[in-house]
Amino acid sequence: MSTLIEKTERLLKACEDCITRHAHMREFDIEPDFFKDVKPYADEYHQLLDEWSAEVLSYIRKKNPKYVHPHQVEQMNEAMKQFIVQSFYAKTGKKRFILSINSAMYTLKTVKEALMEEGGSRVEGNERT
Repeated sequence: MSTLIEKTERLLKACEDCITRHAHMREFDIEPDFFKDVKPYADEYHQLLDEWSAEVLSYIRKKNPKYVHPHQVEQMNEAMKQFIVQSFYAKTGKKRFILSINSAMYTLKTVKEALMEEGGSRVEGNERT
């Protein structure tokens, strides 16, 4: 069972991986196989995002952290689902793509800091109310 901080770190790594993958796809003009490359990766991270979002929203309701709000989590979830898929395609516009990732990373880092201030290394995953 992963802690919420571990899931947050995994999502931060996924953001970095999206930037790297997109640059690679653009440099070599690679067209991915949707069912072999894109869908399995996206499905894994979409599930993780949904779990993470539910756990963070529960955390927000319980602890009411100062700089983390439900709408940020919901918007980040949707944006990240989009840019994870977009990262596989060379034709994705770079500027908006990077801005979306930077925004998601800001939210993830803010959540991580709030969790750590609360002693969040003990915040377990799959915690529901």
